[in-house]
Amino acid sequence: MLAPVATKLWTIERSGYDRLPDDGPAILCPNHISFLDSAFLMLTVPRNISFVGKAEYMDSWKTKFLFPAMGMIPIDRSGGDKSQAALDAAAEVLGRGELFGIFPEGTRSRDGDLYKGRTGAARLAMQIGCPIFPVGIVGTDDIQPIDANMPKLGKACSITIGRPILPERYRGRGPEHLAWRSMIDEVMFEIRDMTGQQYHNRYSGEPETETPTPSKVASVHDDAEHETAASEPHLVAV
Repeated sequence: MLAPVATKLWTIERSGYDRLPDDGPAILCPNHISFLDSAFLMLTVPRNISFVGKAEYMDSWKTKFLFPAMGMIPIDRSGGDKSQAALDAAAEVLGRGELFGIFPEGTRSRDGDLYKGRTGAARLAMQIGCPIFPVGIVGTDDIQPIDANMPKLGKACSITIGRPILPERYRGRGPEHLAWRSMIDEVMFEIRDMTGQQYHNRYSGEPETETPTPSKVASVHDDAEHETAASEPHLVAV
């Protein structure tokens, strides 16, 4: 119902949507440059896709009804293990054979660059046995910049669905945390190739102490990075 309205207000160019399966679970991992990223993806994907969002959106008249109607699952982030709650919600959706969207960077990029992905999506993919589809979004930050309250009408953006990345390729290739890291790194490099964003090999918000980014994804990374649930993404929709 909302998709025809959105396409009249903005030009949303789409490509790669035919790669998505007609049924069964799959994870979509987009870059995150605007408040509108999850909304535009949910409006344009032919199947229902769910994202996790902040429970505070239920307190605003602007989003109280719109976001849940589009597929957002509210999560209370005020206490407890917020990341685990989000992962549990995602696993439930995927277990029903549906699509789930996760922003692997964990938060919106304030400078438009692309940052290191957290491994929650890879953990889910291996747990459920479903593919990850990298998603490259360009132009939504022109429609609604990071601090803007309202979107600008008449502008254009593009959404590209990349090739699926299968968990089978990474199972049995060393310790789990290294397999998760290798898989999500491949996702991030695919996004980088689709969007042309500058990639930073550090998490968003961390100080710049990175080494040069490799041009290709290594089969197993040398940095034995021990990722636990505490380092999982904040799977918020916006």
